Amino acid sequence: MTASASAPLPQLTPLIIPCVDIQSGRAVRLYEGDPDRETVYFESPLDAARHWAALGAGLVHLVDLDAATGRGENRSVIARITQELGVPVEVGGGIRDRATAEALLKAGVERVVIGTAAVKNPALVADLIAAHGPERVVVSLDARGLEVATHGWAQGSGLNVADLTPQLADAGLETLIFTDVTRDGTLRGLDRELMQQVRQLWVNTLIVGGGVANLDDVRLLAEEGIHGAIVGRAIYEGTLPYPVPALD
Repeated sequence: MTASASAPLPQLTPLIIPCVDIQSGRAVRLYEGDPDRETVYFESPLDAARHWAALGAGLVHLVDLDAATGRGENRSVIARITQELGVPVEVGGGIRDRATAEALLKAGVERVVIGTAAVKNPALVADLIAAHGPERVVVSLDARGLEVATHGWAQGSGLNVADLTPQLADAGLETLIFTDVTRDGTLRGLDRELMQQVRQLWVNTLIVGGGVANLDDVRLLAEEGIHGAIVGRAIYEGTLPYPVPALD
């Protein structure tokens, strides 16, 4: 699926979604996705989620890094956040079968984020959307350039984003998350050319991540017709104010 080259993209007000990455029971951020290069921001992921909710977040993005990398899981922590936060959450990381996805949905997660399994088992996405609706299922394509990475970003898939977007559209997917692995957690800013390429490949709701640093990146999202971004380090360290002020 590609966008028409002649059709102008609409000007959007990008949604900034706070991210709480959970590793070994703590709220962290990784540098370029490396689990051994972490910065701990909150000892309690629930406290981190409450912090962003108190500042007005309407949705919080949780990632179980241990499940994504096969080092363990943080399901009990995620369940507590889901039950106590009072704000919708979406959860990704290690969701590779229908049972895991449906257990999270049953526990009250607003929507599940499918990463590696969307590459390895595309039928899972179609099955979940058929059972629960496109509003409950998101796919995350994490890539170096346009090559999709899997298993907590540790492995290359040999597949290009362009190889997968038509299948995902056919499966009924509405919302795609695209993460630039090479910039995630680096505060280097978004790669405009890469964002343009992905926007052309996915005409439905597009959320991006990886390198968001400041208001210039939010302006870039608006200019490129991208619906929003998942942001971690920039709002934890204050290089992007949160709540994000209106763009001038």
